[in-house]
Amino acid sequence: MPRNPDQWVTLSGCKRILVVVHTEVYGRRLRDLLPLLESDLRVQVTFTVAPHAFSGGAERFLRGLGATVLPWEEAAGTVFDLALAAGSQGVERLRAPLIRLPHGAGHIKLSRTADDLPGTPRTVGGLGRKYLMWRDRVVPRAVALAHHEELAELGRRCPEALPRAEVVGDPCYDRIAASLPLRDRYRQALGLPEDRQLVLVSSTWGSGSAFGKLDALLPRLLAELPESRYRVAVLVHPNVWAGHGAWQVRAWLAGCRRRGVAVLPPWADWRIPLIAADWIIGDHGSVTLYGTMTKAPVLLASFPERDVNPASPAAALARAAPAMSPAHALPEQFAYAAAEYPAEEYARIAARISSEPGRFNRNMRRLMYRLLGLGQPAWLPETLPLPLPAPLVEQQPGADGMELPV
Repeated sequence: MPRNPDQWVTLSGCKRILVVVHTEVYGRRLRDLLPLLESDLRVQVTFTVAPHAFSGGAERFLRGLGATVLPWEEAAGTVFDLALAAGSQGVERLRAPLIRLPHGAGHIKLSRTADDLPGTPRTVGGLGRKYLMWRDRVVPRAVALAHHEELAELGRRCPEALPRAEVVGDPCYDRIAASLPLRDRYRQALGLPEDRQLVLVSSTWGSGSAFGKLDALLPRLLAELPESRYRVAVLVHPNVWAGHGAWQVRAWLAGCRRRGVAVLPPWADWRIPLIAADWIIGDHGSVTLYGTMTKAPVLLASFPERDVNPASPAAALARAAPAMSPAHALPEQFAYAAAEYPAEEYARIAARISSEPGRFNRNMRRLMYRLLGLGQPAWLPETLPLPLPAPLVEQQPGADGMELPV
């Protein structure tokens, strides 16, 4: 039996909001909403970890946040005034009006073939009926979208949910845009001298990601790029860390880490090294797509076309960005990527990430408070630049499996 939520609290009578975290990636996206609820004693925020194959990362994320976490079964059986989620698994059980947000940029990936009925076309992840409906019922009270062009995609994939769609913009787009002017300060904080270029290697998760190529790519980067001029950092999707375990990921990358490659931990804010990067080597993940907002040339180490939404900005990026070649020297490929940098095309692609640039906080807060039935606080929500990061340090595995600076 669910406990009385007001039994032990000091401040009672608040509107209760449940933040549903399936994975660490989903949690990070939802964390961007939390400043919109600060300093309002009319609301109380509670968190829960929903069932998911990668929920281990979510548990670590919430421990770091210092959040009050309800067990899933208790959260699903408790009435809330609003729920926020970036995933679909189990949310039909919630007893609250739900706002469903995307967890990445541009609805890039198609559904896994194992999740689709035999003979049916693959749907766009997050926008199909199986993600938004339960027993002929649209589950979310509001489906938050980043760009107006996604309305057409939603109308094709799940027309029943179209009346509940709200175009609010993209929080990561806005934070990156606000932080770009601080690029030199981020590089100094990361410990990058002016004459040393940062090569950021980014991998999403799954069999078509760049991760399966790192065993060949990273040694090439170390062998062909002069250490005095380049620093290599690797950003691995948190789902890889959660699915395989932190020890295993570190073990797979141990040789390159000992030679100076910075392996960013799953809790690191990927947006800062992306802004600081001079070169981006990526795949079909959201990080690579957000890279079009910077001036760094992008090279694709992997791009599984069959798994990508052909109408997405990521598909457009794959047509514009050069693909890495195993037969040509890396300095030659870098020179080509710089000389052929398609600035105008990248600007068009980046503009497809959000059709509400700079307005996510305003739009999202309006939506949340409307569903809460409350007037908004009398202050204009700001989009603040990202805080300065800790330095990139060369890492070696400690005896307890943790990373220690050398």
